[in-house]
Amino acid sequence: MALQTGTNAPAFSLKHKHSEGLDDISLESGTKTVLLFFPLAFTGVCMEEMCTIRDTLSDYEGLGATVYGISVDSPFTLEVMAKQEKINFKLLSDFNRDASKAYDVLDENFVPAKLGFQGVSKRSAFVIGEDGVITYSWSSDNPGNLPPFDEIKAALG
Repeated sequence: MALQTGTNAPAFSLKHKHSEGLDDISLESGTKTVLLFFPLAFTGVCMEEMCTIRDTLSDYEGLGATVYGISVDSPFTLEVMAKQEKINFKLLSDFNRDASKAYDVLDENFVPAKLGFQGVSKRSAFVIGEDGVITYSWSSDNPGNLPPFDEIKAALG
């Protein structure tokens, strides 16, 4: 079960790839943060989720939040996805699955069993307050479910 509200958000350091190279991105205290874990780059629902955030990023920024998308894809794959879809926020690679495990959203048996993939992030959303405490937690065992964007925004307000 995903980490619940009232829990201290686990620290992480994940890779973000951009045209100038690789950066290590860590959870920053003193900043409201939205973490959006998603199963796999370039898949239908994941693309819909990331593009929805892209198109409404100003709403989150207006609420003082930094948004990160996180998946187990390589940072190189995420860079291509970001360029192709004009994603305007950082996509972080949890290639080693450390953050997915820490937030308890690692799906060891990805639902589309015919694919045989193991160890992808469940579609999950966390809002972390400036004090580093999780103020909103949502996770779905069904990768076809989009996060409730209105609830996420309400948790930031």
